[in-house]
Amino acid sequence: MDAFLLLNPLFCFLTAASFLAWFALKRRRTNQQQRVQPPSPPRLPILGNLHQLSALIHRSFHALGAKYGPVMLLHFGSRPVIIIQSSAAAAKIMKAHDLVFSDKPTTRTLRQLFYNHKNLFIAPYGEYWRKLKSICVLQLLSPKRVQSFRFIREEEIAICFEKIKACCSCSSPVNLSELFTSFTNDMTCRASCGKKYSEGEDGRRFVRLLTELMQLGGRVNVGDFVPWLWWIDRMTGFDRRVDRVAKEVDEFLEMVIQDHLNSRGLEIGETGHGNHEDSVVRVLLNVYRDNTIDRDSIKAIVLDMIVGGTETTAAALEWTMTELLKHPNVMNKLKCEVRAILKDKNHTISITNDDLEQMHYLRAVVKETLRLHPPIALLARVARQDVEVMGYGIPAGTMALINAWAVGRDPATWDEPDTFKPERFIGSSIDFKGVDFELIPFGAGRRRCPGIGFAMAGVELLLANLIHKFEWELPRSEDSDATEQPGSVTARKNPLFAVATVAQF
Repeated sequence: MDAFLLLNPLFCFLTAASFLAWFALKRRRTNQQQRVQPPSPPRLPILGNLHQLSALIHRSFHALGAKYGPVMLLHFGSRPVIIIQSSAAAAKIMKAHDLVFSDKPTTRTLRQLFYNHKNLFIAPYGEYWRKLKSICVLQLLSPKRVQSFRFIREEEIAICFEKIKACCSCSSPVNLSELFTSFTNDMTCRASCGKKYSEGEDGRRFVRLLTELMQLGGRVNVGDFVPWLWWIDRMTGFDRRVDRVAKEVDEFLEMVIQDHLNSRGLEIGETGHGNHEDSVVRVLLNVYRDNTIDRDSIKAIVLDMIVGGTETTAAALEWTMTELLKHPNVMNKLKCEVRAILKDKNHTISITNDDLEQMHYLRAVVKETLRLHPPIALLARVARQDVEVMGYGIPAGTMALINAWAVGRDPATWDEPDTFKPERFIGSSIDFKGVDFELIPFGAGRRRCPGIGFAMAGVELLLANLIHKFEWELPRSEDSDATEQPGSVTARKNPLFAVATVAQF
């Protein structure tokens, strides 16, 4: 019997394969032990460091980084995650090793909400992603197209003014959080979809749906990192929420596409003219006609545009006004600049791009707000291969999380990092366009947000108009609470209210 087993070819093959697998595993473990790893806090079995994370993950990282340094190794379950919290380390990830870290991590929730990797935000780096990036940069968000949407911005700002004046007439505070969300949603929907979908209960439901989508997408789920605990999300009802939101978002986007087709009475592939001719959806339908992308790709890109142009831009506006209201001296200085530049203009003449170019303090205020309150606090990447970063060995598949919130508050880079001081940017060449790693609210490298120009055009124009046309102050009952809302976007947890009065010239 023993002789038979030794001579049996299958037995010999399995024995050899087992030995080789054992040898490879032992060698891999030896290599991992020899590789220099970043400092890491103690972790629990199974959970790793998940128990050390609060709902505001970026703040948890920042607190841990004070002890373990700007490059830190955590474990989400069994998955290693490198936390980056300095400009020098961020430059290594998003510049020196940009190609290595050109993939984005994903979760089951993100795949379900964003059409299984078909959107630009989480699509794997490769031919499909490059195709989407080219469409967005050259056709959807080019400077020329952003400028073509100026009339939309001006019309939506006029609507904002009517809402503010209505509050002034009845002496009630303005809900700026609601105003900014409505403005950015209507502006983005008109540019993306050719019309706005905010009127009535359906519109309000859609705005709530977007907020819920961002909260779901930004949540850390134990089941994503400890697979055998998948049932927790099922038991808590989280999976049902994701299913519902994904279904309702898809129904909305199908309606948007059908609206475009019905507006011209055409099927995809025919030509004609209609009210939606210059919208993002119209451009994508023309690309679809050329068999470059499919229908789910259209919906995924439009969802990227709406989510990216609504929640993040509204958060930037909300935090800017929060800081201005908390710092009346900054508000007064900004008011003096804006009104001095616009002193010869009456209420019927719009603010031009040339006017905005002269408002250096306004841009300093926006930069300082983005430094302290980046709308996306955590920028995620995944290593495509083994790489060494700042002397540390990073194995392929490791997630890297760049804490833009912490980078903007790094005392090694910024004097008085927690103080709101726009003057630090006067005469400074530091910008947020992805070249200066001290300020990276929109990311950098290949995966930098392509919508910077679109977002900033709306932010600067609305802020300049708000400061020019109205006087602002906090209500007597309002304190300076600035608690953040957990989720993908770091917005305020509580709405921002302010008292407005029409400026007298």
